[in-house]
Amino acid sequence: MSDVIRVGLVDDQQLVRAGFRLVIDSQPDLEVVLEAGDGEQAVRALVPDTPQSRSLGPVDVVLMDVRMPLMDGLSATARIIDAATPEHPAPKIIVLTTFDLDEYVMSAIRAGASGFLLKDAPPEDMLQAIRTVHAGDAVIAPSSTRRLLEHLVTALPAEQPEAGAAQEALASLTDREREVLVLMARGRSNTEIGAELYVAEATVKTHVGRVLAKLGARDRVQAVVVAYETGLIVPGS
Repeated sequence: MSDVIRVGLVDDQQLVRAGFRLVIDSQPDLEVVLEAGDGEQAVRALVPDTPQSRSLGPVDVVLMDVRMPLMDGLSATARIIDAATPEHPAPKIIVLTTFDLDEYVMSAIRAGASGFLLKDAPPEDMLQAIRTVHAGDAVIAPSSTRRLLEHLVTALPAEQPEAGAAQEALASLTDREREVLVLMARGRSNTEIGAELYVAEATVKTHVGRVLAKLGARDRVQAVVVAYETGLIVPGS
């Protein structure tokens, strides 16, 4: 069925994968089609035109652990994203993390991950994250995402190499585009942004596309990171 979201699980703990599979496969619109115990296995299965990827078929969303043998989740994420082509787009990647992996999370987002999920999150949060990332609309689970982003940005050094370029990109946004970015950072969906700004959802999608293009962001999560890093959104606001 084309409306079933095909999910990959990449984690070196077999019991973790088994638990995730049990929860995901219980949903009529989700199906686990790939399990991998390390980053190398994931890359072989998800990089286009390998024997494994041809036999597997497309994977929509991947839950990727960070600490694994042979190849860690950050390297695997970067390899998978970099190998994508218009004919074979990369899956959306959700990095599994805990608060003690701050620097890894930010590296994963910059490598092209579409978001992150706390490893001890309730099952319903995991299911929401998979569906939300697949839809490409709102930022993952606003409650946990905002909490983690604020924690990350507070812990980052005040001066960062990317800050100057990010500020320049932010300055190129129109007032309306900045409004849209602020609402994106607060976890609003396109529908909610449209209602708040009294504009059509199609107009919101146009603004979001322009924000991503001007910020050089692959998706909404990366744009939100820029909003926090540049101080457009202040933690706790």
